[in-house]
Amino acid sequence: MFWGFLISLNLLLAGFFIWRLQTDNQQAFLPGKATHGHHQIELACEACHIPFEGVPQQACIDCHAKELEIANDSHAESVFTDPRSLAELELLNARLCVSCHVEHHPEMVTTMGVTVPDDHCFHCHFDIAEQRPTHTEMDFNTCAAAGCHNYHDNRALYEDFLLQHSDEPGLLATPLVAERDEPEAVGPLLSSREHDAPTDREVDPALLAEWAGTVHARAGVNCSNCHVGESPGARWSDSLTHEACESCHENEVSGFLAGKHGMRLASGLSPMSPSLARLPMDSEAAQRELGCTSCHGAHEFDTAQAAVDSCLGCHTDTHSNSYKDSLHFELWQAEASGLGAPGSGVSCATCHLPRETHKKSDDKRVLVQHNQNMNLQPNEKMIRGVCMKCHGLPFSIDALADPVLIERNFKGQPSRHVESVDMAVQRAVEDLRRKKK
Repeated sequence: MFWGFLISLNLLLAGFFIWRLQTDNQQAFLPGKATHGHHQIELACEACHIPFEGVPQQACIDCHAKELEIANDSHAESVFTDPRSLAELELLNARLCVSCHVEHHPEMVTTMGVTVPDDHCFHCHFDIAEQRPTHTEMDFNTCAAAGCHNYHDNRALYEDFLLQHSDEPGLLATPLVAERDEPEAVGPLLSSREHDAPTDREVDPALLAEWAGTVHARAGVNCSNCHVGESPGARWSDSLTHEACESCHENEVSGFLAGKHGMRLASGLSPMSPSLARLPMDSEAAQRELGCTSCHGAHEFDTAQAAVDSCLGCHTDTHSNSYKDSLHFELWQAEASGLGAPGSGVSCATCHLPRETHKKSDDKRVLVQHNQNMNLQPNEKMIRGVCMKCHGLPFSIDALADPVLIERNFKGQPSRHVESVDMAVQRAVEDLRRKKK
């Protein structure tokens, strides 16, 4: 009797797990929580894993290679394939991402999703004080302190760059961001009467009025361009996804799918919603599905709304809630009212979805980077492409190293000073003295 019960129980459990493997919800098979970087896609197991084998290095490269290339990765694989690095490889096999980034072990995770001890830099750079006397009294775990060093992206922290910008003021003479370029027109200017929605559909005049006042109508983009598309045999659809936008906004959609808002879609999962976030979110927005139109609107395509109100409609963390008390918001309001110069306002998107110049042959366009991961963490990644559009490098480093100032959305001045620039200047002066002897 007992053995029959045990066999039946095992068969039931086996059947349950086999059934669960066929469903979209793989939660039961997670060995532990994923890090903040991957928790959105933790149920897309095969995005990272080969079944019953593990995590191949290529799975990491497929998502992160472009970002590391742009960052001029300080610890690229090529650094460790050099025979001179064999001793370091015995300490840490840094050729593999999973040596430092292990998922599903929350008890191991430190800042930046890293799963190695805070002193891991010291094991290779234990003699740094011999080359940099300024580092003599520093603790073994301070390498990655704010404003000092990052493992991958040091574009704003290299010594030559620090020297080049060492004497910049806190606020530049012309603190402006570049104006966005509008996409090329696909046809002549359209009015609301020239819409091409099917005649058997009742169209809301308010929606037509919204569309007619947008850059889409000015560029000749009609209803069918989005609701039907260009695929052979395509039919009208009232419900649109990012794919409808991609035909004209390829760069923006590519960034969206790589970022926090769209990475679930890129992995074949349902759209992201605030209910799935780990940051504080507005409870009323919990079930919203994130796509292009959830921020930009379905017909008005209001980029000003997308730059502030859409963000604050979901995000309720202290940093976001402090925005409307900040000088940045005052500048945003001034530009919106015509009192400020174009590009002088600072919205949520100005910093977190910054404008970038894209060059292709003789063509140059200013587009919005929709991948927040490009400058999110460590926050020094934000210095060159965001902060230094308006502020000098020393001030930018100090501001981003002050967690209280960040919480207040940069209302006030930095309360601490990072000595990175001072050290670079000091070393340059000492080198010059030695050369003169």
